[in-house]
Formats: sequence, structure tokens, C-alpha cells
Amino acid sequence: MRRLGSALLSMSLFVGCAPAETESQSPAPVENEQQQAPLTIADVDVTPECAGILTFVNNATFAKLDEYLPSNVVSNIVARRATSHFVSLADLSSVPLVGEARLAQIESGARYEGAITSTCVGIIDQLAVSTDDQAELVSLVNSISDTELHDVLPYAWNGAVNLLTQRPFTSAHAIGGTPGIGAVSLRNLRNAATLSKPLEALIGAVNALPHPDHGAKMARHFNWYEVLGDRYYHFGIDECFGFEPGEAPFDAPLRATPADGDEVRNNFAGVLNFANRNNQLNPTVVTNGVNNLNTLTDGRTFKGCYFGYANDPWSGNNVAFFVDTVSGFSLMTRTYWSE
Repeated sequence: MRRLGSALLSMSLFVGCAPAETESQSPAPVENEQQQAPLTIADVDVTPECAGILTFVNNATFAKLDEYLPSNVVSNIVARRATSHFVSLADLSSVPLVGEARLAQIESGARYEGAITSTCVGIIDQLAVSTDDQAELVSLVNSISDTELHDVLPYAWNGAVNLLTQRPFTSAHAIGGTPGIGAVSLRNLRNAATLSKPLEALIGAVNALPHPDHGAKMARHFNWYEVLGDRYYHFGIDECFGFEPGEAPFDAPLRATPADGDEVRNNFAGVLNFANRNNQLNPTVVTNGVNNLNTLTDGRTFKGCYFGYANDPWSGNNVAFFVDTVSGFSLMTRTYWSE
């Protein structure tokens, strides 16, 4: 059995030359590096562009894995995969002696052997990140409000503060390396950036409808605290829900129970139907967006408020917002009229 020398184990050489190929049983190289898989739309730890990491570790021979890993680690991996193939990084990390350093070495081997390409950024905090996911993640972190960021990272207050003070960021590695941001936080951020794209496409289509006097608007990313605290000609909160006792914003009436997925979906459907009363929206965009919302809200609980406001005596707005109490996924709907 072979082991890499200490110099080859260093991170600085992960993208360097590996030992010469001696066996034919290796993952086939990716044929077209420019062909990207769709943006990640499920809560997984391996994106489509990075799936070759699992392909490599599931199919490479003992000798091939031994070129990149200590032999005792390879023995553990081979023994476990004989029972069932690895299906996630969490699954792979359950093997004895496979931690972050070994995952990095596995990624290095997969990249050198052609199982992944530059469309896979790499493994960061136990999350395999693609280039398209990285772009969405960077965009979100650089633009998200402080209120929404703390909702997305409810147990990483210091990490959220550090992101806000150190942005703008240019890479997922920089975000993952921010003090206070660990594996759970990075995954929450990735999910917030990527999992609601079909819904966001529908929201964009609704907001583009030409309804100057009577219509609807929606938002996926917003600062609900600023919306409630803005200055209006007239303002009133009907009720809030899902907040801890004593934490209702602006001493609003607090309902005893949080909202569930059905309440969120029913509110959204009512506003969507009002906005699309003339059937102007693409049915496919509607179906995809609604299905995405169903997935994101099923079995979840939400905090939020119903309120109304007017900017003058000749108009009115009815607003509802919902924030997932665990993931921070948020949605706001507004119907409006004016004379």
C-alpha cells in the first residue's frame, strides 16, 4: 500500500501533479467542461456539478484512492462502499477517519482524475459548491438585509454580523471562511440563495404585470422590520404571529399560533389570482412557482404579520409577510388600489 508523502499532502499541492496513472479503473473525465448543470434546487450537500466527487470515491480502485489518501482511510472507505455506495458528503463523512482534510484530498483526486471540472468550486465546510451556486451565494450575501440575514442564520449572530461588516465578498471560500460561519450556516445561506428560484421567477412575472391602479406585488427578499417601521400617511397592524411573547414588532396584537404552510399558500394563491385575473401570466411559470412554494412551505411554521397602510387619502395597501422560523425563508405579498 502506498501513502502520499507529507509534501504532497499539503493543501498547496492539491492542484498540482499526482502520481502517474497505473490502473485503468478510474472515473471517466467530464467531456464538456462548459456544459453546466442547473442551479441547485434541493437541500443537498453535493451539487450536480460536483457529483463526480462521489463518483470518484464510489468507483476508483483501492490503489487509485491510495494515491490521494492514507491506506487506512482507503480501507475504511472501500469496506463501507462494499455495502452501499456513498450518496452524500455527510454519508462519506460518517466513515471513520474521513474529516474535512480527507474530503479535501478526495476532492483533489476527483479533480485530477477528471471526475469534476472547474464548474465545481469545491468542498467548503462539508458542502460541495458549484460555480453557479457560488454566484447566487455571493450575490445574496452582498445584498441581503441585516434583518433577513439574521432570520437565515438564527444561531449564528456573530457570523451574520461579520458577514455584514466584511462584505462585499467575491467567493464562497471567503464567505465560508468568515468567523462565525460554519457548515450549518453556509448551507443555510446556499439554500436561501438557490432553492426558491422558480418562485422568484413567478414573483418577477407578477411584479411586471401592468396594473397601475389595482394590482399586486410580491417579494422574496426584503427587510420586514423596515417595511413595518416606515412612515406612512396611515398605518395599522391587524395581527402578528409566530413571535415569542413580548417580541411582537411595535407592540402589535400577537396571535397565539404561528402560521403554517397552508396559511402561507392560501395567502399567496389569493394574491396571485388577483394579480392574474386577466390570465396574463405564463402557465408554466405559474405552475413551477407554485410547486416550488409548496415544497418550501410544507410542514413548516412561520412568523409574520398582516398590516395595511396608505401613502395618501386616495390609495391603500394590504400586506402580509411570512418568515420560516427555522430556515428564514421569507415571502411578502401586497395588494393595492388607488383612485
